[in-house]
Amino acid sequence: MSITKELSAQIGISSACRSLSFPRATFYRSRKPSQQPRIRAPRASRRPSPRALTEPERAEILSVLHSQEFGDRAPAAVHAALLDQGRYLCSPRTMYRLLAEHGEVRERRNQLTHPHYQPPELLATAPNQVWS
Repeated sequence: MSITKELSAQIGISSACRSLSFPRATFYRSRKPSQQPRIRAPRASRRPSPRALTEPERAEILSVLHSQEFGDRAPAAVHAALLDQGRYLCSPRTMYRLLAEHGEVRERRNQLTHPHYQPPELLATAPNQVWS
């Protein structure tokens, strides 16, 4: 490393690294003081954001999403309808987040389930009875 520093002063960093087969990135990294990565506290010990929804607010949003009026609508449509009524509960993204926490991000209307198609079984008892 010290040879690279001495040589770089004479012929330049790029040429010195190339002639000694020393990676330039390692050379530049060694010149900077080491920075220790910041260690974050685990999420459980963090304080909740003061802007976070409270439990009663979350329950109100879920009750609106589950109501008869909005039960079969997407959160974006619910948000638009509530704005037309002059109510703002939260953003559509927050509605999606709350539904995802409860495993409800899917088509919320009742869906028809089609029975499994059983192809007809063709049985020939004589020649030229079954063609496919």
